[in-house]
Amino acid sequence: ASRPRALCFPASRLFIHCDRFPEEFSIIITLRVLSVPAKRNEYVFTLMAEESPSVLVGLRYAPNKLHFLFWSQEPLSDSQWHTLVLAVSGQSFSLTVDCGIPKDVLVETPFPASLSVKRASFYLGNRRRRKGVFTGLLRQLVLLPGADATPRICTPMNFKVVTLSVPSVLQDLPAKPASNEVLKYPYETDTKVTLGSRPPCTMQEKAQFWFNASRRGLYLCNGSAWISMMEVKQRLDYVEEYQNLVTNSETMGVEVFTIPKVGLFAATANRYTPPGSAIYKWTDGKFVPYQNIPTYQAQSWKYFTIGKKIFLAVANFEQNDRGQEFSVIYKWSRRKEKFVPYQRITTHSARDWEAFVIEGEAFLAVVNHREGNNHNIDSVIYRWNPRTGLFETNQTIPTSGAYDWEFFTIGPYSFLAVANTFNGTSTKIYSHIYIWLSGSFQLFQSILTFGAADWEVFRIGDRVFLAGANSHSYDSGMPAPSNFYAINSSIYELNVTAQMFVKFQDLLTYSALDWEFFSVGDDSFLVVANSFDGFTFSVNSIIYRWQGYEGFVAAHHLPTVGCRDWEAFHTAEGSYLLYTSAKEPLSKVLKLKTT
Repeated sequence: ASRPRALCFPASRLFIHCDRFPEEFSIIITLRVLSVPAKRNEYVFTLMAEESPSVLVGLRYAPNKLHFLFWSQEPLSDSQWHTLVLAVSGQSFSLTVDCGIPKDVLVETPFPASLSVKRASFYLGNRRRRKGVFTGLLRQLVLLPGADATPRICTPMNFKVVTLSVPSVLQDLPAKPASNEVLKYPYETDTKVTLGSRPPCTMQEKAQFWFNASRRGLYLCNGSAWISMMEVKQRLDYVEEYQNLVTNSETMGVEVFTIPKVGLFAATANRYTPPGSAIYKWTDGKFVPYQNIPTYQAQSWKYFTIGKKIFLAVANFEQNDRGQEFSVIYKWSRRKEKFVPYQRITTHSARDWEAFVIEGEAFLAVVNHREGNNHNIDSVIYRWNPRTGLFETNQTIPTSGAYDWEFFTIGPYSFLAVANTFNGTSTKIYSHIYIWLSGSFQLFQSILTFGAADWEVFRIGDRVFLAGANSHSYDSGMPAPSNFYAINSSIYELNVTAQMFVKFQDLLTYSALDWEFFSVGDDSFLVVANSFDGFTFSVNSIIYRWQGYEGFVAAHHLPTVGCRDWEAFHTAEGSYLLYTSAKEPLSKVLKLKTT
């Protein structure tokens, strides 16, 4: 009893019907290491050929290392019981200690697919020599053929497997097969597949799979991104009415956003105060009222974050009851789970906010439409001051009855496009694209527009497009056209050689106020908000499908009433479009039916 005794048995006792070590397997060990002298390695087990001193398979440990083709900094020498599950599959090695977070390693040299154990023996606690003899307590050492057995060992009912009990999975090994039958294991096809929403993909998750049930796709983590291995490509079949969203009053704009760990929301910019504008939360597959905020003929909302802070800015078009004219930035209160007022900014008939980040600094740009009857005024770009926690004026840009800002980046360059609508006498005016150079925005390109109400930047492959929504053609010094509102809206494409946007396609629109780009599977779409055809506000808004050389081709005609804004969004249940009406207190959620 005072002298260690070597335990050894021939591998043929374990491998009765086959002398090949399994290519995929798990090893479960329950042990208690009392102490390990520094600079000493001790063997838990080895598999050694009789005629050779080389180790075929082995497991050894040092004070802070565990060796099995790889090492892991696991503190085992603490005189406590530990259960280790070592799973091997080709180049993938996974070690789980006490049902904690697995440590996964992908090695260059895979475990042999056909390791012969003929005339070999297992040695428990040693490697057939005195040096490195195991000096702790070993309760169980089980070789379990098949893929990763961790889920069967670390069950919810037995999460900390560090006791002397033997897990149930080890008590339910397959029965002895007939003489010519191959052993079959119920978990032979197990593999590491994560379900649910998109998980992180880092070196820790490399070589693991993720199955996206909503899109019916299987993805592999390459260490930085999820690569599609198999995916059912959806195609848009038709659009159906999903929800009638009754709003406080006519809605000038809507912002759909997600607050992490809270949910999906839609903020509507409503015309009248009271009752102000509403925020809706997606609950049980529908938008339901969540919060009401006092606004003054609100035009739009903008959701953005700075670090961990969450903000929602409203563009107010009218003065409040005290004759003050300002727009408000609201901050999300995690304690109240509501948006609360954070900063008021003086604006002039504000139409739109745009939030963006350049070189790590946060900015917020407001579109000022007019001051009194003067449409030629400055719009303002504000910079976030992290010291004061407030937005401060950074730059002013002259605009003419502007409606919209659109920020975008191309490579290392940042751009800001403004949609100028009316200069006091004409809607036939230039809208401008600015580029960020030397700490400020400078004019990059001017594009002739007709009552421009919106810019939408989107990408298809490596191509960059800019869609402009023209609302109407009016010039006090020119004869009136037959129809002010039936007018082409234009799509421009970036010409890298010319370093400018050039016209790509004209599409006939009817007082277009908004473009929204979205994708379904591999297909790209643009939907336009047609608001008025010169006779009625009941006008079809159109979804255009990208068809390569043909450009955008009309695919679906959607009945709308005074359509003002479109937003595309996705949930686990599918993809949707939300449109708002500037002529009735009713917005609609449409569901994209795919095949």
